[in-house]
Amino acid sequence: MRTRVDVAAERQNQALLDSMNVRAEQQLRLQETVEGLSVVAISYCAVSLLVYVIAPLADAMEIRKSWLLAGLSPVVITGVLLMLRATHRRLKRQAAR
Repeated sequence: MRTRVDVAAERQNQALLDSMNVRAEQQLRLQETVEGLSVVAISYCAVSLLVYVIAPLADAMEIRKSWLLAGLSPVVITGVLLMLRATHRRLKRQAAR
């Protein structure tokens, strides 16, 4: 009788752990999606601010704002992605301690 109870408890524990694992995977996918959207939003804001700052210089050099946006966008997006990657590395190092 005791063995049956232990086996039933083990099955319930395994089912609970499996469902927790599925939820953790779903949360990770959701977090990655939010991070991707955050990169877009942060990059958009940063490019918009930089255009305001650099626009007078671009006007003096007779560069159109559309070209300025086209040149700044990849640089800013790369910078935001690199900062995100550095943050991930730092968090992994802290978790390993």
